[in-house]
Amino acid sequence: MIPRIQKRGKRTIGLLYYLYGPGQFEEHIDPHLVASWDDSAPDPGRDPNATLKQLQHLLDQPVENVDKAEQPKKHVWHLSVRNGADDRILTDEEWGDIARRMVAAAGIDDPEEESGCRWAAVRHADDHIHIVATLVREDGYKPDLDFDAARVQAEARELEVELGLRRLNKGDGTAAKRPTSAERHKAERQGRERTAREELRETVRRAVAGAASEAEFFGRLSAAGLLVRQRVAPSGDLLGYTVALPDDHNKDGEPVFYPGSKLAPDLSLPRIRERWSTSAAGHSRDTATDRTSGSARISPSSARRRATTAIWQAMVVLDQGTDGQIAAQIAAAGEVLDALAKTSAAHTRRELRDAAWAFERASRSHVRAERGHDRALRQAARDLIYGGPVLGRGEDGATTAMVIDMVAFLVIAAAHWHGRKNHAQQAAAAREAAEHLRAAYQSAAQHPMAVLRHRGRRLSQPLQHRQVAHLRRAVPELAEQILAEPGWHALAATLADVEAAGHEPATLLAEAVARRELDTAESVSDVLVWRLRRLADLPADASAVPEPGTTTPQRAGRPKRPSPRDNNRPRRAR
Repeated sequence: MIPRIQKRGKRTIGLLYYLYGPGQFEEHIDPHLVASWDDSAPDPGRDPNATLKQLQHLLDQPVENVDKAEQPKKHVWHLSVRNGADDRILTDEEWGDIARRMVAAAGIDDPEEESGCRWAAVRHADDHIHIVATLVREDGYKPDLDFDAARVQAEARELEVELGLRRLNKGDGTAAKRPTSAERHKAERQGRERTAREELRETVRRAVAGAASEAEFFGRLSAAGLLVRQRVAPSGDLLGYTVALPDDHNKDGEPVFYPGSKLAPDLSLPRIRERWSTSAAGHSRDTATDRTSGSARISPSSARRRATTAIWQAMVVLDQGTDGQIAAQIAAAGEVLDALAKTSAAHTRRELRDAAWAFERASRSHVRAERGHDRALRQAARDLIYGGPVLGRGEDGATTAMVIDMVAFLVIAAAHWHGRKNHAQQAAAAREAAEHLRAAYQSAAQHPMAVLRHRGRRLSQPLQHRQVAHLRRAVPELAEQILAEPGWHALAATLADVEAAGHEPATLLAEAVARRELDTAESVSDVLVWRLRRLADLPADASAVPEPGTTTPQRAGRPKRPSPRDNNRPRRAR
């Protein structure tokens, strides 16, 4: 249940005309009263003899009874209360009770007193009501509305429990502005999956992912097909921007433009500039200069490998960094997800897009991000964008599974951090994103893991026994669990590849396990496969690796890997 106090107004009749009218797009159906201050107010929606002027006069009467100097400049209070799309449809009686409790919680009226403000609750849709009140009490005093928004939110949480509705998490003012009911109805009529505001927010977020300058950002917006207007001061300084979809028009046939700040708090131009001012200097020449002109020098698989390294470094910060550093890493993780969604193959595109969409809420909180600490992740997002889209086969497909597996751990770590900070909405959003990432991983990993499992089953018996011995020696506490998993054969094949590449399997396996907890992993063997292949610099696509027992000129004679480094030190990208 979402209660929202709107801006106060000066004209009661104007609001009543809107509430009882057809709406901007004919979305108001059967408007009528469900409750009022004395339950006997005239209802122009159901009573043919009642008029809007009569209802307005009764609501405004206490205001008109006091001296002009005592009247509030804006005396109209307006609260909308909306249920979620999955909630059951409430009856008029239930909505009436909700209205009475909301005005009591806000301080508009008190059922135990007879001197509250006058109010009326209008229902013109299944899922919400509007409450209009005038801000002079019957006794001539003004109501105490301090913290009215917080009080109606608290009342909504109690009503959700009592009425069996979806329980929402407490907000903190950092969420993106929700589309209005008119925007939603317009999207439905146009056959859009999302409203224009939501489509623009997603497109702008993808355009800013890894961007290093204003020119690059605005170039990406134009390339994405958006209409862009820049707000320029008389001095020539750029102050802000607005964007519109080319096919979204108002009643006059003009494009509907939205400022970046109305799409999301972190999409205003000043907030976007914070990313550039501290990270642009960290971009190398080939990524900052050549790529902005469209010349990419990195393959999609290399971009994904680099991203896994950056994510590992970010995990260390989430474990040991300050709150500001952690907030920066989480915000940059949103850019990585946006970049992955933009460049994903068809079979993972939907889940990655939904993961990025959900995690958008987790990327903002009241903890101020210390920009600059997010340079590696922002560079990873940039690499992904300029590495280009993947086909989902071969090394590209396998490295996609690798990076999705890695970013899922980062998202889960973000959920844990938000949970410790009591950021309820952000923690829930991160958990939702993790579910979509798990589904995306299953799609991406299906073929490369099948290849690895097949190769693992073909290992000779002595070689299989040797890998079991490595496993028991390196992680005795997890060995039996891993051996019982379907992915064990894929891990055995990877251990054989590690050994053939000149590494000590047990040593590298112990390092892979120590790098991060495995309690949240659905398949420990899957996680270890990708960690080992990254640490040993093996191709993610096992079909590109010779069968165990053979060597290649590139691998032959390679020295064994030294002992593990300190687990808390991020590994330099290869």
